[in-house]
Amino acid sequence: MSAIAIILVSLTHHQSPVSFDPSDAPLSQQPADPVPTLPEPSPLSMEFRRAPVVVPDRLMADLEALAFDRSTPDSREQSREYIRSRLIAAGWTPQSQPFAEGINIIAKKPGRNPTEGSILLGAHYDTVPGSAGASDNGSGVAVLLEVARLLQDWQTERSLELAFFDLEEIGLHGSFAFASDQNLVADLRGAIVVDMVGYACYEAGCQDYPSQLPIQPPSDRGDFVAVIGDTEHLPLLEVFQMETAADLPPVYTLPVPFKGLLIPDTLRSDHASFWYQGIGAVLVTDTGNLRSPHYHQPSDTPQSIDRAFFISSAQRIADATVTLLESQGSLETNSIRTDENLGM
Repeated sequence: MSAIAIILVSLTHHQSPVSFDPSDAPLSQQPADPVPTLPEPSPLSMEFRRAPVVVPDRLMADLEALAFDRSTPDSREQSREYIRSRLIAAGWTPQSQPFAEGINIIAKKPGRNPTEGSILLGAHYDTVPGSAGASDNGSGVAVLLEVARLLQDWQTERSLELAFFDLEEIGLHGSFAFASDQNLVADLRGAIVVDMVGYACYEAGCQDYPSQLPIQPPSDRGDFVAVIGDTEHLPLLEVFQMETAADLPPVYTLPVPFKGLLIPDTLRSDHASFWYQGIGAVLVTDTGNLRSPHYHQPSDTPQSIDRAFFISSAQRIADATVTLLESQGSLETNSIRTDENLGM
């Protein structure tokens, strides 16, 4: 996770699109219907779909292969070469999206119905200097690569896009470059961003929370997956609450209003770039420094990963991804009932 300053500044200075106020026009030019009727989103059809079972040894092999400092140009290129090779081996065709100082790796698998758009699964691959970045964010990259293998031969209603973001750690640069490119997000219906899903703690008091959190925290133990989403696209949160299995970690969902400005800690990863563009997105995370003593440290190695928690978190993400890919209709909030509690 990176600092939030750039996104906060962007949000503070963002202006709404210019709108037409009929009262400012001469009477002869006023429209017949001064209050236009906006089209309603199509009703959402979403049924839980279980993904193929993740293969633990493949997950761990990817995480271990990427366990090195990925903060320099050369080391990030080494990371990209590994990601490209794994995608090609899984039958995907990776492409590069260069931007000012970095390169995103993207790939897409078309769905059955082009009108239903696509779902993005994203993760950043860079690290802070001096850290091997096993959880932050080798774990996220490994989950994306495993989903790529699991779904390579699946035909789904919506298209699946994969995005491996560069330079998250210095200001969300890669995801901002992606989300602000209208050619890349034109048919995007929602994004799942995975940033640190490899660490758990089970002692009382080991889990902390942002001071601005408006609701009662679920636990003082870090044994859950946190899913943070914008209130305008609540179905992206709802999907992580479907069909809770006893052998998977519990999920704590947090709906965030006003693009996260009231809770700055919720803007610290690549999902914020999509919120800024009005695109629904959720962050799936183990909460990073709110739980792990290895956050941004040399000790963030494969040895510090909680293997069972990591594997189970990957399965949850794969299941949610498949469910969204097989859904139909708008993923905006007013396409579903919103009077139910979205807590854990």
